[in-house]
Amino acid sequence: MPESMPETVLTTVPAGWAVLAGIVLCALAFFAAALDSALSARAEGAGRGGWLAPAWSTVRLLRQRRRTVVTADTLLLRVGAAGMLVGSFLMVAVIPLGRWTLADLDVGVVWFNTVDVMVWALVWLAGWGANSVHGLVGGYRFLAHGLAYELPLMFALVAPAIAAGSLRVGDAAGAQDRLWFVVWMPAAFVIFLIGVTGFSVWGPFAAAVGADVAGGVLAELSGVDRLVLQAGRYAFLAAGAAFSVPLFLGGGAGPFLPEWAWVVVKTVVVLAVLVWLRRKLPVFRPDRFLEFGWVVLLPAAVAQDLVVSLVVVWKG
Repeated sequence: MPESMPETVLTTVPAGWAVLAGIVLCALAFFAAALDSALSARAEGAGRGGWLAPAWSTVRLLRQRRRTVVTADTLLLRVGAAGMLVGSFLMVAVIPLGRWTLADLDVGVVWFNTVDVMVWALVWLAGWGANSVHGLVGGYRFLAHGLAYELPLMFALVAPAIAAGSLRVGDAAGAQDRLWFVVWMPAAFVIFLIGVTGFSVWGPFAAAVGADVAGGVLAELSGVDRLVLQAGRYAFLAAGAAFSVPLFLGGGAGPFLPEWAWVVVKTVVVLAVLVWLRRKLPVFRPDRFLEFGWVVLLPAAVAQDLVVSLVVVWKG
């Protein structure tokens, strides 16, 4: 780490605070689901309705009886579904809320990337375990999308780490005291958000749960199984939006409000943009996006890392 960039001091809170972190994550996930429902209702001409739709859907799914097809691997199916929700909690563990964090890991950026790679296995298990053609097709679609977004996402995560001289998430936030990384790392920021929508199986990357394959990996899920996988998608979207704050948006930096409040405000803004964009972008065909990812996104991410490296070397 360069001498001119001192290590950021974070306070690691007791494990009991994980309950509060889980509540905040669930609140952000519910906000994303409610906003998505409200925008859908508005697009269908239903006025202001839709904000409470996630609550009614939760109640309905909790009362719904679980069902599976013949010879389904129930264990794999439920591990894949529930793992989405668990993975989002693991991701939040390394995100500082102002000066507080659950886990101040020296390799926090790598931890984030490791958890997002887990989604590959989780979505695949949900599709494979259902013993359904539609679920299997959905799983294959997600893997094809993953091949296109994952490597550019890895290189996009490298850019803030190079600039901060550290893989600690707190150091990346502390290195932006004068200029947020999003200003001079726009390509990395955009590619990062593309990766977030990718591992959240969201928006342009929703082909894995497409209506043309009867819901894909969701086709045979019902009751609690369907609820936790859907909640996991929104929770991952919220966790990815939250991670962009210390990585690109200055962490808790901002006037008047306390640091933790700025983290929440910035997260809500990024999350709202991601939800809004779902209706503005078409669903990407996996085969075409695979070419775009390797031909456009990957070189752009590498070029961004090169620019950041040159700036760091120039500054000494």
